[in-house]
Amino acid sequence: MKSTIRAMKITLDDLKGPEIAALLQEHLNDMRATSPPESVHALDLDGLRQPNIRFWTLWDGNNLAGCGALKWLDAEHAEIKSMRTAAPYKQQGIASKILQHLINDAKSAGVKRLSLETGSMDFFNPARLLYCKFGFEICGPFEGYQLDPNSVFMTKRI
Repeated sequence: MKSTIRAMKITLDDLKGPEIAALLQEHLNDMRATSPPESVHALDLDGLRQPNIRFWTLWDGNNLAGCGALKWLDAEHAEIKSMRTAAPYKQQGIASKILQHLINDAKSAGVKRLSLETGSMDFFNPARLLYCKFGFEICGPFEGYQLDPNSVFMTKRI
């Protein structure tokens, strides 16, 4: 059997393509289905089109495999936002590739601390395990977040 080597590419995205709009809508739908409205902190397209946010997409040829963003909170602290793997690419290491890229990008931009908010429900367990694998630790709320039983806050010094 012949194996295929896929050349995946991570690109800085302008958030204008229909593929990313669809993936982000799927992301928002899942967040709204799993968390109460006051605990949904996912950003929509307009929320991601801010000057303090860099948004990255991972492509498998012409297929969008996943995405992730960095939101600068100040010169040395950034937040990971909108981490999402497209359904056909789950369990293939896509989230790890995106997360490593975000960490490297933040580090090269002078960020010293990366933080994130994710859900506390079982649905979010794979995300929490991924972040732990990359050295993120539980912390308190940061940058305007409030203590919330539906949220888990994590941070990592880089």
